[in-house]
Amino acid sequence: MKLGVLAHTFGKRPTAELAQIIADNGFNAVQLALAKALSDVDSANGKLSPGLANEVGEQFASRGVKIAVLGCYINPIDPDPVSRRADINRFKEHLRYARDFGCSMVATETGERTTYRDTHPDNYDEKSWSVLKDTLEEITEEAEKWGVHAAIEPVATHTLHTHEHMTRLFEEIPSSNLGMLFDPCNLIKYHHTADQGAFLREVMEKLYERIIVIHAKDVAFNAQGEKYNPVPGAGILDYPLFFELLKTYKPHIDISLEGVNAEEAIPAAKHLRAVWNSVKV
Repeated sequence: MKLGVLAHTFGKRPTAELAQIIADNGFNAVQLALAKALSDVDSANGKLSPGLANEVGEQFASRGVKIAVLGCYINPIDPDPVSRRADINRFKEHLRYARDFGCSMVATETGERTTYRDTHPDNYDEKSWSVLKDTLEEITEEAEKWGVHAAIEPVATHTLHTHEHMTRLFEEIPSSNLGMLFDPCNLIKYHHTADQGAFLREVMEKLYERIIVIHAKDVAFNAQGEKYNPVPGAGILDYPLFFELLKTYKPHIDISLEGVNAEEAIPAAKHLRAVWNSVKV
């Protein structure tokens, strides 16, 4: 099982110190969000370089930790064109230097679904879609230039909030450099709990060719139907089925543990590895 962790789970620290802590906790891969994780790296727009990326990558690699994906969680539908341009430029800069960090993926989410509800009350979903498509077309073009992947993460309350939206995205931007970061807990809505298995199978069967990285946490709903994320094993996600589908459709895919703090990370990882090893396909 290729189980990594979000690097900033262990706080924002100097690169060498953070890499060592992650290795000491038994993880051999990370999703690295530079601004959240590294206290000794200035990752402001324009500051990255091949030399900086190599230095960071080597600090992790020397401790047996691979940078599986760079996290660059921008708002690709920001109504402020100046802020959106800065975000796009930041993401493109991450794409340019991803290989120098030792990875080939940069990940983001897609902005709140209701972003344009006040200004476009009759068609705010389509307005968000239009802005998102423009942004992702530019980002994908950059990814193609550098031979890397933009990993897009759908979330139940965001612009891309169903697997049908992901299908539409791939139809409208048919580039193999645009992929899906699949976090089932982010995509599950309350009505999916009636037949979670059907939901997981449908997403995997329809989109597995475009899924390039996985997030692992857990999900639950309270008595009012409100969603929250307990530690893995304490929620309702059918991990045996999910791992069976991953082993069948996406063997050896990178999985990043999230939704835990530093104290919870080791037992959560132990639980996930035990479930993984118990699943036979």
